[in-house]
Amino acid sequence: MNNIPFTDPALLEEIKRFARTKHIVHDETLIMPGEKIFFVPIVLKGVLRVVRQGEDGKEIFLYHLYPGQTCAMAINCCQSQKESMIKAIAEDDTEVLQIPVKLVEDWFKYPEWKTFINSTYGSRFAELIEVIDLIAFNNMDKQVLHYLQERSKASGSSILQITHQQIADELHTHREAVSRLLRTMEKKSIVTLGRNTIKLLKP
Repeated sequence: MNNIPFTDPALLEEIKRFARTKHIVHDETLIMPGEKIFFVPIVLKGVLRVVRQGEDGKEIFLYHLYPGQTCAMAINCCQSQKESMIKAIAEDDTEVLQIPVKLVEDWFKYPEWKTFINSTYGSRFAELIEVIDLIAFNNMDKQVLHYLQERSKASGSSILQITHQQIADELHTHREAVSRLLRTMEKKSIVTLGRNTIKLLKP
């Protein structure tokens, strides 16, 4: 299994024995808010987009998961026996390794696994702080640009197949505000706008 960040033969043997591989296509949802979590996903191929969805259905983009990474929010929910608080969507055709929740704590006997889980909490926490800072201390134009840059990085393309409404939904704002900002960004040669497409001109 490529992109598994482990070398301990005993741990790899347990992964081979108990974990299952799941394939999901572009835009397919892997985890929904309110669902009981039976597994923790480790991305093998592709990218997962993780968003927080409120009771009113509005969403806020949190972070992406790349090959070799897992979701701290999913780990936290399974350890505290809570239902999912996030939504995970395939940014591209994606393959994940599903680790049964009952094994997450059992495998702490393996130093590699313990380090992997702890580093996951650290890196995801840093990304969440960045999201909070963008919301609390920056103008909406910086939030939109950050969002587009992250989506571009995840897709590996400067051209995004996305609508202004989708951006507004995940940034928890109004479509009209996003459209105005994008038109301003186009005038500044930051993006080029097309029909349901946005080309990012500046990295």
